[in-house]
Amino acid sequence: MIGLIKGPSTHKGYSEDNSLMDSFGRRASKLRISVTDRCNFRCDFCMPLNPVWLPHSEILTYEEITRITKILVNLGIRKVRLSGGEPLVRKDLEILVNMLNKIYEIESISMTTNGALLEEKARVLKDNGLKSVTISLHSLKPELYDSITRTKNMFYKVLRGIEEAKRVGLKVKINCVVTRNCNDNEVLDFAKLAYEGNINVRFIEYMPFDGNKLWDIEKVVSGDEILERIKSHYPLVKLPREHGSTAENYAFKDGSKGGIGIISSITKPFCKDCDRIRLKADGKIVPCLFSNDEYDLKPLLRGGASDEEIAQFIKESFWKKSEGVEAMIKKNLVLKHIRSMYTIGG
Repeated sequence: MIGLIKGPSTHKGYSEDNSLMDSFGRRASKLRISVTDRCNFRCDFCMPLNPVWLPHSEILTYEEITRITKILVNLGIRKVRLSGGEPLVRKDLEILVNMLNKIYEIESISMTTNGALLEEKARVLKDNGLKSVTISLHSLKPELYDSITRTKNMFYKVLRGIEEAKRVGLKVKINCVVTRNCNDNEVLDFAKLAYEGNINVRFIEYMPFDGNKLWDIEKVVSGDEILERIKSHYPLVKLPREHGSTAENYAFKDGSKGGIGIISSITKPFCKDCDRIRLKADGKIVPCLFSNDEYDLKPLLRGGASDEEIAQFIKESFWKKSEGVEAMIKKNLVLKHIRSMYTIGG
């Protein structure tokens, strides 16, 4: 079964110690799990108008996800983030959170969500071990929000979900994908939300993962441009960057408890110390978000393979991790559509 993937000859094609390392010496400590490709939104930078969902039989069960997570924990994973699609459309997600929370070595379980169902689910998720949520919120204007997400009257429901998450004690962050000539004139409004709402708002450069393949570099508002706009109104202090962090983080100079994060995936990539590995809802391992390479665990998982065989398959797959978008830019390669974001969860 191990022979399903041919690893590079150097160092047997994977780390010889019991860790998850790629050929560039980067070690994984964070796992991002897409629990479903389905979503109750149709955000234009994420999915097509008429997505084709995976059959339910192709989606990993909670028991399968937990088994893979335990194997990855033995390879050094310590932090887990759940995503989708929209993770909360998967029935009884708190059961999976509880199962993962029982894995002693996991330091934190977090989730990325559009927040539409958070008002109803925040308490039960917190009670079962969820530590934090990141809510995607791409406009503070209800009509524009509906246009971006292709929904109706969801804006205030999402806001109530954010407040409920804060009330029950979940750590809350806001993600805003900034797109030129769409919501880029709201940067200061989001900065005000961070400042006055005592919340961390992260601004993300538009990436080539839209569902309709309309991404264009001209639509990217750079992290530097976003930062300069904010600094014109709010003095900031740059915080030390954590190893493997996707964001440059800033505190407000006057001591407000809110914060600003800048994720410059396109103009200032952070590939050199990337410490993430991704598991898709259908059981495929994705070592690098900016690469099309995927490695299917399901034949092993449902074919009677041992944990040791699955672990070695993962190690061989991760060893092949792409150098990343940073190397693509240095080589003057043209960035183009890679996959729709809803299929992997970011």
